[in-house]
Amino acid sequence: QDFFESYISIASTVPSVLCLIGNFLLVNKVPASIRILSSLFIMLAVFLVITVLVKVDTSAWTTPFFALTIGCVVIVSSASTVFTSSIFGLSGHFPMKNLQALISGQAMGGTISAIASVIDLAASADVTDSALAYFLTADIFIVICIMVYLLLPRLEYSRYYLSSQKESPPLAAVPPNSSAEDEVEPGGTTNTSFLAKSTGIPPLCPILQKTALLGFCLFYVFFISIIIFPSLSSNIESVSKSSGSLWSTKYFAPLTSFLLYNFADWCGRQITAWIQAPGPKSKLLPALVLLRTIFLPLFILSNYQPRAHVWMVVFNQDVYPVVFTALLGLSNGYLGTLVIIYGPKIVPKELAEAVGVVMTFYLMLGLAVGSACSVLIVHLV
Repeated sequence: QDFFESYISIASTVPSVLCLIGNFLLVNKVPASIRILSSLFIMLAVFLVITVLVKVDTSAWTTPFFALTIGCVVIVSSASTVFTSSIFGLSGHFPMKNLQALISGQAMGGTISAIASVIDLAASADVTDSALAYFLTADIFIVICIMVYLLLPRLEYSRYYLSSQKESPPLAAVPPNSSAEDEVEPGGTTNTSFLAKSTGIPPLCPILQKTALLGFCLFYVFFISIIIFPSLSSNIESVSKSSGSLWSTKYFAPLTSFLLYNFADWCGRQITAWIQAPGPKSKLLPALVLLRTIFLPLFILSNYQPRAHVWMVVFNQDVYPVVFTALLGLSNGYLGTLVIIYGPKIVPKELAEAVGVVMTFYLMLGLAVGSACSVLIVHLV
């Protein structure tokens, strides 16, 4: 139970890396609509199974149930990875403001999930009823997501930009509320060395060369974040837990870890709608990314429990993990979003979807390696 969050992190990230490789190979072979809808229906099917299992007594087969839970996590995360990378790639054909809105919406999903968890926890006296309401909420949101995606091709705005996948419009035809800078990097469309056949595999080496620095930044941002959240942050206890108050025993972790982190992450992503600095080639960008390493000792020296080796607690007040979590989420949202929206914009439009998949690969690789390291760090603490 002490390492459950770490096991979940590994199960949700490691298989996703393999799915991203497959998704990259299928970018020009399987339409994005098929990849997106199939992954959504797979997620819905698994979540329905999980919802039913909430009411099943599994006390007599805890080990098989744990294995089943991990298996469901693997399937859902794999489908979610295909869905997310395909959506990111598809959004590369839209102006940068749309990609930023997509990423902010993703963070808002985490915030809504955390809010739903707290509401269910407060409204239901029984943990089973709380879990049932929580997963039913997830089922409803996936159904809404399917309906909204089916509506997308019917919008004139989206049809205009999605049609540019087959035929890029001249700059004169770009709508007045969009800028040429949003559409493609200057001179990008004339760089024929990057162009790929519409039915072949996108040219990987040129893409990796162009996105190497941004890829490292994206990898390291999420590498640090997944080590800390949720494995470390969710196990930090209130220093006043012995008082027995609801704040310190029931709501401290849901509010100060899950809800606060997701809300701060959303705020960081939203800020990129107004401020986009440093730029994609700035040396300050990787410097800020590397600076986030300091969060590791800060969380370890907070009131993390249980502790087996590092007994010293330096930050022994509840305000410290609250501030640390807010800064962790804010920096994750801002820096991660900057890197993601820069990626598809530094290559020709023909490679936007492939670059979106590659950037998602960097992200998932950071999560996979970070989740493995989180298990090691939790054992060391």
